[in-house]
Amino acid sequence: MTRRLGVAIVGTGSIADYHIAGVGSVPGAEMRCIVGRNADKAAALAARHGIGASSADLAAVLARADIDAVIVATPDDTHEDLAAQVAAAGKALLLQKPMAGDVAACRRIVARAAAAKIDLQVSFMHRYFDEFARARELVAEGAIGALHSIRIRNATPGPDWGDWFYKRANVSGGVVHQLGVHGIDLVRLVAGEIASVSATTAILKPIRTLADGRRVVVENPDSAWAVYRCDGVVVALHEMSFVEAAGCDRFRLELYGNRGTIWVRSELGALAWRRSGDAAWTVETLEGVRFGERHHRRWVAGLVGELEPEATAADAVAGLEVATAIAASAAARGVAVPC
Repeated sequence: MTRRLGVAIVGTGSIADYHIAGVGSVPGAEMRCIVGRNADKAAALAARHGIGASSADLAAVLARADIDAVIVATPDDTHEDLAAQVAAAGKALLLQKPMAGDVAACRRIVARAAAAKIDLQVSFMHRYFDEFARARELVAEGAIGALHSIRIRNATPGPDWGDWFYKRANVSGGVVHQLGVHGIDLVRLVAGEIASVSATTAILKPIRTLADGRRVVVENPDSAWAVYRCDGVVVALHEMSFVEAAGCDRFRLELYGNRGTIWVRSELGALAWRRSGDAAWTVETLEGVRFGERHHRRWVAGLVGELEPEATAADAVAGLEVATAIAASAAARGVAVPC
């Protein structure tokens, strides 16, 4: 019998539940340890998910022979140091997005992973949702003809469980780094490379009240609007917000071609499309898999050799380059900036 891939996760925040459930849905993998700075919190999370071990000692966990891969799901500014430790231990690494706080740090992480000869991936969960996977298929099949424009909205009320999201030292790009990079990833997957961006950003809610009652001064943008030119053909409008009272359930995506339209996560349902001349929208019923299953199955398949590993690290660097261009364009009052 083939040994199951042993996984540890570093971080006990809300995104840890997604990764733990995702790994649990893969028959060939097993979450074996939760690592956190707070030992009690790590133990409680492990107990809730029925995981046999927890620790506050990352070095000891990395020394375990039964740990093959590590998921790092901690604040952005901690990623580079933790990635270096995982690479030095020779473990495969899945980093929560964004890969790091800036492009230079991303490139250092990529270089360390290459030198250590480990697999490096970055977690872009949205690309694995059933409805986006199907929309991508439809575009590739030419169902709506040649793609010419995109509208995507990444909008939520904003996280209320941690102050670090709003600190420039922790998340330099604010909503663009924390939420917008997902939308950048989806645009690149369906439209190709983003060549230039014109953007503006704002802090619309300068004081945040967290769930525990703390009031936080917001130091980085909580709202952004960007227009992308992709491969010289497709124009994309990307709206990002941490201040929407209701939000839009992670993202809403509209794809327009010269022969039809696809709407993803709209009032018509998870996926709807309509071609010129159609009497009505086609609203698809999707197969549906457990939350995180498609993502983590693909990751594990790349690690065990069933499929080629994905290029999500390169995608993450490219995405941060776009995020950097958004900040530069906003500082220049919307002047288009090459990516």
